Amino acid sequence: MFFLQASTNKVSFVLFLGTVGMVVLTVALIIFIVLHQRRVMKFNRKIQKMEEEQQKILLNASIRLQEEERQRLAADLHDDAGPLLATARLYLNENLVNQDKATQLQSIFQARQIIDDTIQLVRNISHSLMPPTLKNFGLESAINDLFQKISGSGTINASCRFHDYKDRLKEEKELIVFRVVQELINNILKHSSSSFIHLTQNVHGDKFYLRIHHDGRGIVQADFEKLNKSNVGLGLKNITSRLRVVQGTINFEKDISQTYYKVTIELPKDEAFE
Repeated sequence: MFFLQASTNKVSFVLFLGTVGMVVLTVALIIFIVLHQRRVMKFNRKIQKMEEEQQKILLNASIRLQEEERQRLAADLHDDAGPLLATARLYLNENLVNQDKATQLQSIFQARQIIDDTIQLVRNISHSLMPPTLKNFGLESAINDLFQKISGSGTINASCRFHDYKDRLKEEKELIVFRVVQELINNILKHSSSSFIHLTQNVHGDKFYLRIHHDGRGIVQADFEKLNKSNVGLGLKNITSRLRVVQGTINFEKDISQTYYKVTIELPKDEAFE
């Protein structure tokens, strides 16, 4: 009887310890989950803050780009068109009717020449805002025209080839992509010391791609991301801002052969094509 009682007490004690152990384990697990969730929430808040800061940087870059374009347009009109029109007005003053016929014809001829120059100036400004080749013939023709002009300088071999451009992008998207390509090409011409630039276009699955290859100095994606988060590299921030509008991405890398750099622009085909 004594042994039975002792055995029962031992079992009860073991059960008690087991219960306490389970309680402790459950509490520890709950504490671990709570602490883990707090760390996850803290990490998510940190990521969200970083994303908000990145969005702010891109927004500021986009606003700065628009403001610079407005200032450039205002300066061109004020510094170039304004003086031309003021000069034309001098030739067409109120005393013109009191002058002899030969003088009148000469003044009218001079004023007309100045007005023609002003018209050409305004046309050039308009073309810089929306290149006529892009508007009338599309992205392929505009980029071909750009590369022909670069190659025609004789300082660098520039070429491009479109493989799958049966349907044009929407007009506003063509302009965005063209401006991105312009910015990339300008950076390559200014900083890379390349001997060639080659652009290709193709469609794969539901993606539209533009790829630019060059054999000069370049950057990889880590450099691009770093510059995007800094106070420098406004041109690269403008690229990111523009591509975000069309849900596009860009990737900078060095080819596996390590002989040239490659920049890939990717757009969703369903978004890109009409």
